[in-house]
Amino acid sequence: MIKTNGPNPIHAIPSRNEGSVLSLSGGLLNNKVALVTGASRGIGRSIAESFVREGARVVICGRNQATLDEVAKEMGSQAVPIACHVGRPDDLKRMVETALESLGRIDILVNNAGTNVAQGPCLDVDDGKFDKMIDINLKSAFRLIRLVAPGMCERGTGSIINVASVSGLRPQLHGLLYSATKAALIMMTEVYALELGSRGVRVNAIAPGLIQTALSEYYWEEDERNVDRFSKQPVARIGQPQEVAEVALFLASDRSSYITGQNIVVDGGFLLPAL
Repeated sequence: MIKTNGPNPIHAIPSRNEGSVLSLSGGLLNNKVALVTGASRGIGRSIAESFVREGARVVICGRNQATLDEVAKEMGSQAVPIACHVGRPDDLKRMVETALESLGRIDILVNNAGTNVAQGPCLDVDDGKFDKMIDINLKSAFRLIRLVAPGMCERGTGSIINVASVSGLRPQLHGLLYSATKAALIMMTEVYALELGSRGVRVNAIAPGLIQTALSEYYWEEDERNVDRFSKQPVARIGQPQEVAEVALFLASDRSSYITGQNIVVDGGFLLPAL
């Protein structure tokens, strides 16, 4: 483990209390319907949990129906599990149609699903990895917005949240396609915000830093890798999924009604220019 005088930077924040059904004690999203991709674990699950806690009905999307069913059981009856491979257009269309048939509308869309299958030297990246990264990290958001945003525009209200990364703002060593797709997602966010704002739809992005999830395990599983990072980072620990979820909740709610086209960085100060 990293030797520090304070709390261990990998375990400084307690994790979710597994297995507990969330109580609807909030209300920021009462009567709202949300769709969250990549919601069976990590950041997506935490976002879905926070939305349920605040009164929303939430379609949770992931590839494995059995896993989603278990997650929905823990979240409570407000969670609606629908299996979907976000890299397949037909799956996306079916998921949205099913959600609309059962819930009537989608007020909030969170494009969270992502992958990083091309970790390694840039000259080792092949066409197959390139295409998959584009399909999952970029086209899935493009396709879902195309399916969901027209209804939001018709109603004159809606919030779209794209989960990007600090790697879309600063190049990631051995992360050519991850950085490229996340940078493109940030620019897509701005363009959608520019065009859809007059129709009542807000579009924002969140750029997490190092968050303790399965997707980022390569970066935090070995303590030695983090010594230098956390010695320079103002908030000297790894981030937790629920800390990103709270930002998503703010962007989904009316409390952010005058915010659109923004990319909110949640990184413990990692990107500060003096570092």
